[in-house]
Amino acid sequence: MLVAAFATLLLASLSPPTLAQDASALQARHAALRGRLADNQFGRPLVLESSQSQGDLTGDVYTVIEHPFAVVQQALATKEQWCEILILHLNVKGCIAKHGDKTLLLEVGRKFDQPVSDTYKLPFDFRVATSTAEYLQIRLSCEEGPLGTRDYRIHLEVIPLDANRSFVHMSYAYGYGLPARLAMQTYLATIGRDKVGFTIVDRQGGKPNYLGGVLGLLERNTMRYYLAIEAYLGAYSLPAGQQVEKRIHDWYASTERYARQLHEMDEADYLEMKRKEIRRQRQPRAAAS
Repeated sequence: MLVAAFATLLLASLSPPTLAQDASALQARHAALRGRLADNQFGRPLVLESSQSQGDLTGDVYTVIEHPFAVVQQALATKEQWCEILILHLNVKGCIAKHGDKTLLLEVGRKFDQPVSDTYKLPFDFRVATSTAEYLQIRLSCEEGPLGTRDYRIHLEVIPLDANRSFVHMSYAYGYGLPARLAMQTYLATIGRDKVGFTIVDRQGGKPNYLGGVLGLLERNTMRYYLAIEAYLGAYSLPAGQQVEKRIHDWYASTERYARQLHEMDEADYLEMKRKEIRRQRQPRAAAS
């Protein structure tokens, strides 16, 4: 049933988030989040936020990573590199970095192997908005999606903290109307009924109760995309021939740290699926598109 895949796609896609806009503003945000970065449910310096307003959903990740700013800046600077990142997500079946323009074509489908002909195509405009010695900002935007969704955007901004660490803010959101709302309601009433996000709404008997519903779905996809960036950076310094295997193994292992929220399939199935999709992504059809 495509409604479940579309519901996941809608919440894994994006509309205008709030960016710091420069290094000083992001530094101020880091200072404001210092306490939450040090003490949270993730056991690592990471803050995940989600919000819903009339016709919009937004997810934000703030985190400290153990990578020098110059390395991050180099690793995330091109649409080809972002295709290598985005393909790690379960629902991304392919990503084409078109030659001769700034378009990145995302092919999105279900959480299992399927032909790219059965996927929904999202043409993202890729732009490095700012790239200096102190601040990096990258924007991906797509005007229209399935079921009347609109204004898809992925934004990333990074600053250096010291010689070996960087502070990252990744944000995504999207605008939606009645057809998308109905699709999400159907998904959440059926196969997505028992799924949860990461925000702890209360505790019972010492155990946390997590946010569910639309925002829970948004938070799961927020984390999946952040972990894809993390896996890509973790393999970036390796020889080219070793990077793919490390990325897909690391992405799966990192999602299993949060199995309550993110587990969807066995490791062997995920690895086999992604190897096939990445091989297909690197074939001439992608380069010629």
